[in-house]
Amino acid sequence: MKRLVIKVGTAVLTENNNIAKERMLNLVSLVAELKKKYDVVLVSSGAVAAGYSALKLDKRKQIGKKALAAAGQPILMTSYKKKFDIYDIDTAQILLTEDDFDSRKRTKMFQEIIDAHLQNDILPIVNENDITSTPDQLFGDNDQLSANVAFAIGAEQLIILSDIEGYFDKNPKEHADAQLRKKVTILTPGELLDDATPSSFFATGGIVTKLKAADFVMRRGIDMFLCNGFDLTAARNYLLDGEQTSGTLFTTE
Repeated sequence: MKRLVIKVGTAVLTENNNIAKERMLNLVSLVAELKKKYDVVLVSSGAVAAGYSALKLDKRKQIGKKALAAAGQPILMTSYKKKFDIYDIDTAQILLTEDDFDSRKRTKMFQEIIDAHLQNDILPIVNENDITSTPDQLFGDNDQLSANVAFAIGAEQLIILSDIEGYFDKNPKEHADAQLRKKVTILTPGELLDDATPSSFFATGGIVTKLKAADFVMRRGIDMFLCNGFDLTAARNYLLDGEQTSGTLFTTE
């Protein structure tokens, strides 16, 4: 089966510093459907935000963020397990850093681990290892991580579920006449230099990190689809019915 990497952001997964249970269940339900058609790898944010529900620390400080991630990882994975159990789907947690992609031995190791999981019908859930890594070992956002994972495991597509409908020709929050760009085949250097604008205090990305992820995979022959993670209709239509009703497809074709 074709391989698919799905990345879901903090803004989608959490609300008021807690797991957004209904949205997570909707995501899990979609993944269960997709697993009948694709080999799926899930890249999930949300650990730092989930950790804040148990530990009130400043995530802007390095130790604070690490402590929040350490507290939040089991909360996040427990929430996923409870929901995937409904569909009899086993999960595995894989924590990676940028260094894992810079060493042939380390890259081959996690590639083989993911292969083993997929061959045994286990869903790998990937996140960045904030806890034991130094800042220069981290991508800093899961958009970049998911793009690198997609390339490393030979995925055909990267799907990013976000708090936005897709990529607009101008900021839709500031311009009522902003138009959704349904298909993008070229990204200019200027588009990749804009400041990141995370919409959540616990989010680390923004539209520019998604554009950089798109640029990375497009250069390697992989499509990326950016769509709304609050309402999964566009994702479901695109992935299950082959119909793009919304969202932005980044492709070289």
